[in-house]
Amino acid sequence: MKTALFTGTFNPFTIGHADIVERALKIFDRIVIGIGYNPDKSTKEGFMSPEIEERVAKIRKVYENDSRVIVEAYSDLTVDLAERHKAVAIVKGVRSIKDYEYERDQADFNKLLSDGLDTILFYSRPELSALSSSMIRTLEMFGKDVSKFLPSGKGKE
Repeated sequence: MKTALFTGTFNPFTIGHADIVERALKIFDRIVIGIGYNPDKSTKEGFMSPEIEERVAKIRKVYENDSRVIVEAYSDLTVDLAERHKAVAIVKGVRSIKDYEYERDQADFNKLLSDGLDTILFYSRPELSALSSSMIRTLEMFGKDVSKFLPSGKGKE
């Protein structure tokens, strides 16, 4: 069974993220969505705060009928999560050159810290390339309806 990781803070998990999962499932048998604790992006409460637990629950709801997707939070290195799940690769989404450069640096480090763990980049679909979690948080702050940018919560078998 070929397992890949899809990691991020997913605050919130968007239809862009869901698109990457669906595309990666065409290549891999299983996807582990790892919600990483990033002290620069996470709440002051730290790892497994109610906010992170809520994100895990929301993403699990999206994939509740798809046994190929596992969702969990983690606070160690991505390569450690990969080792626990015997992942053969990390998948990441890229919207821009800025994303590419960041992900390339992460991929290089992950490869150095592991036994050659590769990262596979999925370029955003053009209609989703402007979508970001931070933009959605901003829209929510101004009271806008963001539901069209979020997965419906109905998983696939």
